[in-house]
Amino acid sequence: MTALDDLLDDIVADVDAVLLFSPSAATFEPFAEAEVTSIVVAPENTVDADNFVELPLEFTDVTGRIRFGLEGAVEQELVDDEDTVACATKLFDDDVDTVVRVQASEFTRAGVYDLFVNSRAEAAVIRDVFEVAIELGKKGQKGKPVGALFVVGDAGKVMNKSRPLSYNPFEKSHVHVGDPIVNVMLKEFSRLDGAFVISDSGKIVSAYRYLEPSAEGVDIPKGLGARHMAAGAVTRDTNATAIVLSESDGMVRAFKAGELVLELDPEEY
Repeated sequence: MTALDDLLDDIVADVDAVLLFSPSAATFEPFAEAEVTSIVVAPENTVDADNFVELPLEFTDVTGRIRFGLEGAVEQELVDDEDTVACATKLFDDDVDTVVRVQASEFTRAGVYDLFVNSRAEAAVIRDVFEVAIELGKKGQKGKPVGALFVVGDAGKVMNKSRPLSYNPFEKSHVHVGDPIVNVMLKEFSRLDGAFVISDSGKIVSAYRYLEPSAEGVDIPKGLGARHMAAGAVTRDTNATAIVLSESDGMVRAFKAGELVLELDPEEY
């Protein structure tokens, strides 16, 4: 086992910090008093760690998970760009079973952490909208692929830059995304044209909105259509975040400040 021991020692040698992704109490306990900085990245701080980065989605893609954790740790100044970090995460087991050595500077910041934590809308609201889009991407509408566009935050300005395509079923309601019954309604209405507009706090302001911001100067990846162009344009002209479910390839994408900042495959969640 000497060669294997040496390899493992090399992976963790001289690291500046350790990121522990959703560790059990037993896994975390030895790190609580360790000299190296330990940072827990998880949906909740169940181990009462001093250094904590909230993980809003259970990223099944390990690269995405590590990227989010690193961005959050750098944003909170728990890790420097030049630090070497050991990332301990779970891949096959229910507890940590994989360790990856990374240089924080190797990851170009994609704005994933910023999307959830520093958006105008509450992080929990953005998470809830993602969950609706992911679920819709998995199951579609009556077994058929469907596209959808959710514009979250800065609802007043978004409404001023859009017009109704039909009646607004949420006009006199006070329902919020995240409620299971409301989520079912969103999935049902998604089969019709137009965007959903959702407030900073998660209130469903409108459905069936046609977004009218100018697309001039908006640069989106080739192959993405009008729904994605509208998402880029409206987030450039407002402080909203847009989450798009593509009908053609089934991917969920997020836009902020006119840029594509996150891309997820619903089948991986």
